[in-house]
Amino acid sequence: MSDLFASTEEDRAPVNRPLADRLRPVKLAEVVGQEHLTGPDGALTRMIDSRSLGSLIFWGPPGTGKTTVARLLAGETDLAFEQISAIFSGVADLKKVFETARLRRSQGRQTLLFVDEIHRFNRSQQDSFLPVMEDGTVILVGATTENPSFELNAALLSRARVMTFNTLGPESLARLLERAETMEGKPLPLDEEARAVLVRMADGDGRAVLTLGEEVWRAAREGEVFDAEALQRVAQRRAPIYDKGQDGHYNLISALHKSVRGSDPDAALYYLARMFDAGEDPLYLGRRLVRMAVEDIGLADPQALTIANAAKDAYDYLGSPEGELALAQACVYLATAPKSNAVYTAFKQAMAAAKEHGSLLPPKHILNAPTKLMKETGYGSGYAYDHDAPEAFSGQDYFPEKMGRRQFYDPPERGFEREIRKRLDYWAKLRKERGEGG
Repeated sequence: MSDLFASTEEDRAPVNRPLADRLRPVKLAEVVGQEHLTGPDGALTRMIDSRSLGSLIFWGPPGTGKTTVARLLAGETDLAFEQISAIFSGVADLKKVFETARLRRSQGRQTLLFVDEIHRFNRSQQDSFLPVMEDGTVILVGATTENPSFELNAALLSRARVMTFNTLGPESLARLLERAETMEGKPLPLDEEARAVLVRMADGDGRAVLTLGEEVWRAAREGEVFDAEALQRVAQRRAPIYDKGQDGHYNLISALHKSVRGSDPDAALYYLARMFDAGEDPLYLGRRLVRMAVEDIGLADPQALTIANAAKDAYDYLGSPEGELALAQACVYLATAPKSNAVYTAFKQAMAAAKEHGSLLPPKHILNAPTKLMKETGYGSGYAYDHDAPEAFSGQDYFPEKMGRRQFYDPPERGFEREIRKRLDYWAKLRKERGEGG
């Protein structure tokens, strides 16, 4: 919402409305921070110009303007605007909205239905949108803070275009504050450092920066100007220690990753705690722990990925601060696990080979032959079913003939991969004995 607050027209009074609401834009061109969508050459601008608005999914963090843009789209395309929230709505609410939209359509006007937090609808509820999208009863605009690929039905996604909303940068937040000062007719009572701290406190959220500005105006006495320390007392919140887009963020995540890779649980916990203290998104940290599990531990301890994923889900379920302990537990587990990048290295080598030899067909004996012609041309001929072979291992060669056998995966003698190496060595011995793929 609030990243879009722009205009200073007088009809945005009364003044008792929240500042963020009074600064809401009245046209798409006033939107701040999403120029890739709303600028002169933005995707949404082009849609409006072509009068070909289709169903959309708005994906982005809170306070980045998803609701506001949906309202503006309806206004600029002369669509009726309906809004529901998946948190507070059920099947009965959806049916009522659909019936209203059908009646409106029979009278010659289409409806833009904005669904906030659409990912909170279950699969069957999401499916209920499909008929009204397909017959043109509604143009659906869903808003979500979660990755649509994971949270929304494939059928729904196939009928809608995903638009990504970016977190607002410091420049965009500063522009919002300037517009707020113009509307209020007075400057924020902050010194230069405190102003920068307020922007950091908002953490990329336009609504938050305007709400904080409003709190500052309410708190300041006549002639008072707050410094950074006073601002944090007044706002009752700390500023993040670093800007997530700057060096502090990347330095600490690098230190955390290398501490885990270096099997130092104490250093890993220290950097994890520093990032929590700096206001880092815990789910970002959860995703990084999952990456560490697959990059630096891999099959040396197959449980590492399970533990990291479970910790991320636990945080998502518990929230802060309770869920932070689950991430700390995963961090210690990963740091103390045996390390291996064998799969990571093997995958990079396999990708390079795929690019080099991507035009080669697999050998015919491992291809299915669903038609008579394919059987006659040798598809599937000579394939040995491994379960019928001694020790369930035929020893066939599965690489393209012109490529020859390659070895990408070389497990070390550590952790569970020690057992995998034993199996691979034994199969290599059998393959040699049986003269297959030698």
